[in-house]
Amino acid sequence: MPGFAAGLDAGVVQLHSSEYRNPSQLCEGAVLVVGAGNSGAEIASEVARGRATWLAGGEVGEIPVPHGSVRARLALPVIRFMGHRVLTVRTPIGRKVGPKLAFGATPLIRVKAKHLAAAGVERVPRVVGVRGGKPLLEDGSVLEVANVVWCTGFEQDFSWIDLAVVGEDGRLLHDRGIVHSIPGLYFVGQLFQYVVTSDVLPGLGRDARHVAAHIAGLPAPHGAGEPSRTAATAFAFEHDLV
Repeated sequence: MPGFAAGLDAGVVQLHSSEYRNPSQLCEGAVLVVGAGNSGAEIASEVARGRATWLAGGEVGEIPVPHGSVRARLALPVIRFMGHRVLTVRTPIGRKVGPKLAFGATPLIRVKAKHLAAAGVERVPRVVGVRGGKPLLEDGSVLEVANVVWCTGFEQDFSWIDLAVVGEDGRLLHDRGIVHSIPGLYFVGQLFQYVVTSDVLPGLGRDARHVAAHIAGLPAPHGAGEPSRTAATAFAFEHDLV
């Protein structure tokens, strides 16, 4: 949550999306949802059923097919293949596009712009501060709201690691999860650790097998940079790595 959130009037109910469960947590009155990604869109769509709702933030794009449709079942495997096999730290296009996709906002998947409009959600500019205890927007206007739901995501924080493994850009220094300068130190599940999908289950599993293979001293990875699934997975389970 931004530091200026503390300046909102004490009577304004504030929740981060990680705390939000359902509209009953909010008090009576209008709602401002800050952050127009998937969490923001879905929460705004839900709370708009019973109260005036504003959604603040820029456009993040959306997948070009309806989620769950026949077209989606045809298109998503292609998108998944690109994110899992093509956009890697080893390919020029991956190094150029991968960080933007991995560290940027995810396109809207289920609830899209037309759904928000149909639900009565009003789009407004970014929230940049507080004026008179109320949210101040980028265009200088102030919103009179009783609730604010902060769908502002999360920041990575590695300050608790007291080792020389963080670069000047704040990101971990590793080779696909392996820290060669500090034997015995490994990472899994980081954004763009190896591919765009490294922080979700398909990519995370592959990276975990790679790290497990290194720990086990198995032969060098084969194929598209992936260790033997059977040997690496067996070692990981045997040593409680997964």
